[in-house]
Amino acid sequence: MIGGGRTIALQPNPEDEMRMMTIVNARRKFNPRIPLGYYGNVFGYPAAISKARDLCNKPLGHALELVMKVKSEVTEEYMRSVTDVMVIKGRPNFPTVGSYIVSDVTRTGLLELDFGWGKAVYAGPDHPVAGFFTRYINHKGESGIVVPIWLPSVAMKRFVKELDNMLARDNNDHVIQEQVCAYSKL
Repeated sequence: MIGGGRTIALQPNPEDEMRMMTIVNARRKFNPRIPLGYYGNVFGYPAAISKARDLCNKPLGHALELVMKVKSEVTEEYMRSVTDVMVIKGRPNFPTVGSYIVSDVTRTGLLELDFGWGKAVYAGPDHPVAGFFTRYINHKGESGIVVPIWLPSVAMKRFVKELDNMLARDNNDHVIQEQVCAYSKL
């Protein structure tokens, strides 16, 4: 929903390639497993690539299938191959145009984290090409999920309209979003 709605809101050229990258925990992909006590990063972020036209015109299932496919391709061999390429060619530049990185960090326990000045309100990047879904508790004590997204204000208005349309189409689902708050930081 985020990738398609974001693409519609940004109105790129229909032939532009759009990349939805998702962070995949690769710790369990290795055999033997990564040793207990190893605290370095063991993740990949494969890209689901689609033409902007397809993200705007095809059903949500199209984007979901692309993301599920690339996530399933993160294997031990994939991770070793990425490592080899980085050693041989160096870390490639991150393509920001047409790219968006998402990660679900709702189960990381960030709300319970306290460095001495109170519990966390949000933890994740503050960047226009990345959004980390995280838990939050509002002033009423109600739990929810924050899905941050950066867009220019005119695109944010289009995004909110598209999100409202998507939610209206999904009215028959059991889970209905009661309130959508959208703010533009740009």
